[in-house]
Amino acid sequence: MNSTKITLRETERKSQGKKSANKVLNMDIIFNPPINAENKYIQIMVDPLQREGYRIHELDGLFSSWKHFRSIRLVHLNWFENIDDGSLFKGFKSFFRKTFVLTVLHLSGKKLVWTMHNRMTHEKKTGKMSGLLTNLLLAWSDAIIIHCTLSRQLLLERSPSLAQKIHYIPHPDFVDSYGPAKATAPSKEEPLKLLFVGAVKPYKNIELLMETVGDMERVSLTIAGKPKDPAYAHALIQLARNRPNINLQLEFIPDSQLPELLGNTDLVVLPYDLNSSLNSGTVILAFSYQKTVICPEIGTLVDMQEARGNFFAYRYQDAAGHRQALRSAIKKAMAFKKQDEKVLVEMGKAMQDHILRHQPKSLVGNKLRKLYTKLSTD
Repeated sequence: MNSTKITLRETERKSQGKKSANKVLNMDIIFNPPINAENKYIQIMVDPLQREGYRIHELDGLFSSWKHFRSIRLVHLNWFENIDDGSLFKGFKSFFRKTFVLTVLHLSGKKLVWTMHNRMTHEKKTGKMSGLLTNLLLAWSDAIIIHCTLSRQLLLERSPSLAQKIHYIPHPDFVDSYGPAKATAPSKEEPLKLLFVGAVKPYKNIELLMETVGDMERVSLTIAGKPKDPAYAHALIQLARNRPNINLQLEFIPDSQLPELLGNTDLVVLPYDLNSSLNSGTVILAFSYQKTVICPEIGTLVDMQEARGNFFAYRYQDAAGHRQALRSAIKKAMAFKKQDEKVLVEMGKAMQDHILRHQPKSLVGNKLRKLYTKLSTD
């Protein structure tokens, strides 16, 4: 009889465990933003969750009804600390709205996950408000996802107590996300072909890049991406005048054109601001499509020290030092190509192999699901 009771209890526990697991897999969550037409990152993160049965909702619908609000068990925020600095009114409106949402989430006891993408906001005018939002996210998040180990160091410098909240999940690869990579046939006789691709914004030091490359011989530069606003686009067009080796494609680049754009270049150049930049999806994009990069040593590249010989990383202290370091890196790449036209191609292939080993989409999806399960069952 006792043996029968024990067996029944064990069966009951297993049954309860299965019900709990199914409840976790089928739970309603918010992943914000749920869609980003300009970046496959969101889709890569969300797709494995939806395949497992998670129901993904938009943050804007959180207060659509009491029933819906109660159904949401976990909220995952990306870039939530960023505030539009287009006008002071828009900035304050965004700040108070986001503060209200965070307060409600905190008081309601819903699990909160925040991904730390940058050192600080790139928007200068709303930096203080962004800092206040960041403080709330640090205090109220149940989990902080980081994509590079440098993020952990920066968080612990703020407060050692954050250690228990930090979860490292590598940035997923983009291999074939925009279509298959295009084969390249470089030639020693051609100039070194550089590409900047992505949203065209001031913090990315586009002007410094154009001024650096503009007077260099046997170097061509293509800048492809949508500018922050028409005024910034006009400023870049004026800067490109009398610099025939610079080609501007100041528009959103459709997904279908990215493989060809990357295939027609020798390497990608990304002269980011070290004061605010930490991770770079564009660096991962370049590596995913077998292109190496010239880029300051941001957190994404710090994590890749074992592959350091296959990309051009540099550091700088000020604008003058940045210009000099960038120029030196470009000249080094030129020398590599002159010596062997295939060397940059091989470096790009080596970096694709590296990220496929260390941060494939499948690994990232599994880690995210495990984190959600842990938070939901705590």
